[in-house]
Amino acid sequence: MRLLVTGGAGYIGAHFVAAALDAGISDIVVVDDLSTGLRRRVPDEVKFHQLDLATDSAVQDLATILDEDRIDAVVHFAAKKAVGESVDQPELYFRSNVGATINVLSAMRSSGVSALIFSSSAAVYGEPSTAVVYEDTPCLPINPYGQSKRISELALANAVTAWGLKAVSLRYFNVAGARDSQLADTTTTNLMPAVREVITRGTRLAVFGDDYPTPDGTCVRDYVHVLDLVDAHLTALERIGRDADPGLHTYNVGTGQGSSVLEIVHEFRQQPGVQLDYDLRDRRAGDPASLTANVDRIRDELGWTAQYGRDSIVASVVEHPPATDQADG
Repeated sequence: MRLLVTGGAGYIGAHFVAAALDAGISDIVVVDDLSTGLRRRVPDEVKFHQLDLATDSAVQDLATILDEDRIDAVVHFAAKKAVGESVDQPELYFRSNVGATINVLSAMRSSGVSALIFSSSAAVYGEPSTAVVYEDTPCLPINPYGQSKRISELALANAVTAWGLKAVSLRYFNVAGARDSQLADTTTTNLMPAVREVITRGTRLAVFGDDYPTPDGTCVRDYVHVLDLVDAHLTALERIGRDADPGLHTYNVGTGQGSSVLEIVHEFRQQPGVQLDYDLRDRRAGDPASLTANVDRIRDELGWTAQYGRDSIVASVVEHPPATDQADG
């Protein structure tokens, strides 16, 4: 199978490229604008194009790549992903995330490429009324990032009807961990990389809220190892390869188990040489008390389950600090 991977220089995209190569998929083309991704993450043997997918010219550029490299399927990771930034700059997020997805779909339609794996997010659910989230839980995103992912999913659904797209949308929960330092996440917007940064700098972690209706009062989330996540993409590719008919299949990707903030802190403290202190702060607006994935559908339909637990994720964050660089995707 010949793959085009958008955002393949980013944290998750680069982990996927490495896993695909290990799985024997050698015909891979990466497209990334390097606004946050790192060129060093893309292996030398992988063809690379620096391209902003949200520009007007991107459709023709992508179509040319799809045609010349005889691409069979697209794995679409490229997107902006910081929730806070999306609130401050909603126009950027709709242009970058929705615009890029529309351009990818347009190029695929033009070139006759019908298979797509889409990088979605649990942010499409917003603040659900239940702690456990199913794929049919109403999608009511509360920020422009989540809205951009949901609109992109709707674009996929329309492409199924309009021209026969075969797609899988994977709704990630809290992704963390690393395969090695070269591919590690260099952002600090999520809990585990934020803890890593605190440990590195010798400062104190801010824990927002200890009065939630959870066992220890802190927020509970479903953390999935990035290695499990990219394995879910490879499994989804196998489904796309089997599907003869158009369709959009949506799956939660998580462990089905929640971990509280203080449980994560405790896990980090178990790692050799780690000193970690924290300060309790007031709750942040919009943080649900507990949010975990129901993963029955992806298990039953694709045979996929997460293999790594909280301890493995935390250990990999400590063992593989990111190589020194300025940006990340």
